[in-house]
Amino acid sequence: MIFLDTSAIHAVADTTDPHHEQAVAYLDAALRRRESVLTHNYVVIESAALIQRRLGLQAALAFLDGIQLLQVHWVTRDEHQKAVSLLKQRGSRSISLVDCMSFAVMKQYGVTVALAYDADFQAEGFEGFQPTWSVRQSE
Repeated sequence: MIFLDTSAIHAVADTTDPHHEQAVAYLDAALRRRESVLTHNYVVIESAALIQRRLGLQAALAFLDGIQLLQVHWVTRDEHQKAVSLLKQRGSRSISLVDCMSFAVMKQYGVTVALAYDADFQAEGFEGFQPTWSVRQSE
């Protein structure tokens, strides 16, 4: 199982993103292997808003239509409060509530690899996807 972050979702959606080809290849390889690709509803909302703002409504709707390929964890009130607590503990402008929720969801599911172009995942102790990785390393 891998975790899918907003940064990677945007890279997949935006053909002009410098990580587009690698993100598409990595995600396609994971889906072909029938590996579970996990995210949570905060990432879905954040990604849809980002895609709509940068690429337009049709691109955002295409993303939303495609989320059935993903395993989406729906955040509970208690989980939300834990993420808020983690955000307070980290005390950093660079880490968002969505990031903190991602870390909590990954820990809950025992996921160690994130398809993300966000160094915060590595700083939190997860194995982050690197633009220099080959698809072979992820298989």
